[in-house]
Amino acid sequence: MPISPGTPSSRSLLSRRGLALLAGVLALGLFTAALAARAEEYSFEPSETEKKPYRFGGYAEMRPILFDLDRGAALYKARFYDRRVSDPLSQQSFTLQLDAGFEWNAWKAFARIQNLLDHTYDGWSEDTKPYEAYLAAKPSPSLAVTAGKFTAKWGKGYAWNPVAFVDRPKDPDDPELNLEGFYMAGFDFIKSMDGPLRTVSFSPLLLPVDHGLNRDFGESGHINVAAKVYVLLYDTDIDVMVLKGDSRPDRFGFDFSRNIATNLEIHGESAWIDDVRLKKVNAAGAVSESEIDAWSGLVGLRYLSRIDTTYILEYYRNGTGYSGSEAREFFTFVDRAYDAYVTAGNAAPIRKAANLTQGAYGRSNPLRDYLYFRVSQKEPFDILYFTPAVTTILNLDDRSFSLSPELLYTRITNLELRLKGVLLHGGRGSEYGEKPTDGRLELRLRYSF
Repeated sequence: MPISPGTPSSRSLLSRRGLALLAGVLALGLFTAALAARAEEYSFEPSETEKKPYRFGGYAEMRPILFDLDRGAALYKARFYDRRVSDPLSQQSFTLQLDAGFEWNAWKAFARIQNLLDHTYDGWSEDTKPYEAYLAAKPSPSLAVTAGKFTAKWGKGYAWNPVAFVDRPKDPDDPELNLEGFYMAGFDFIKSMDGPLRTVSFSPLLLPVDHGLNRDFGESGHINVAAKVYVLLYDTDIDVMVLKGDSRPDRFGFDFSRNIATNLEIHGESAWIDDVRLKKVNAAGAVSESEIDAWSGLVGLRYLSRIDTTYILEYYRNGTGYSGSEAREFFTFVDRAYDAYVTAGNAAPIRKAANLTQGAYGRSNPLRDYLYFRVSQKEPFDILYFTPAVTTILNLDDRSFSLSPELLYTRITNLELRLKGVLLHGGRGSEYGEKPTDGRLELRLRYSF
């Protein structure tokens, strides 16, 4: 039986549930501050240890999440059109990440395995995969060779990296999470010298897509070639990178980073992509595809104040993104498809919409222009082990945004407690206004070993 839509929730930033989420964050902040204020300082002297050829570590994490659903949003309809789920919606995630490394003379082996167990409205699911697994050799101080599954970590941006041609995209909502690598082989040749040009390095990579390797990188049956040249020139870090191959369109880019003061850093990235295919959907559901030459770029600042306040500001231009009007066309199609399902039981259009949200329209930031701003304060008011922060991501195309206050407490050795709230604000037809939720509240407990 078709499911009728619920009453659309208010898109006001300070809605009742939004206030409840924010109140929860602040309540834990007061509680954490009280505990931390009573904590006594302690000192320790690290014992001298001999470096071992092997290491083992990782972390275990529990992350319960509570979602405040927006039943009137287009992406809610596309995801939940054929079911009724509770509001608020809960989810539990459990992660065990294991790291193991071994070094012997010029050889190094490393593996990072992530085990994920989730409980959602669909029930329990688990996923185990190697994030990294590689063998490296360093026959000389200027040469290192690596083969296996690893991350290249190209780019200087904090929330986005348009020049990360051989890495998976970051989640701008949590950009410090470990990323899964690709299977590659390459080397780094480094040369140091005197003068304004102090360092030069050359890092080529081979990335095959075939026989089950790197299937999500692009078209199968090809070996792709990528390379990066790094120079340290007049105390400025500069990278030039390129990707050539048939699995993805060719692309070229560069980035830079420079400290213009001891506590102020500026960075930027620029990327050009040839003949990228962009799929669009109009309000009637007609799909068109075109090839464009796209440019993406990023410029940002990082500032550390005298009282240990960190500010990060970035502007991101997504050359493969949609305009505000193109996004509204898609959201209109979803609304019409859902209405056809509810009134006539015709599920084909809404299924088509659901499939499209798994592609470009379902990316973290599918539009073109974004502003990222984050402020974090280390140990405010001398409250030890306590770091509050707030982050906002503003869509400059439609003025919708997310606001994320968070509290981090690390009083217990190796244990990290983080409470984070996310509030979404935007009108109908905007990116954050059509997300399936109005916000969420999550608690992360991570024990590292």
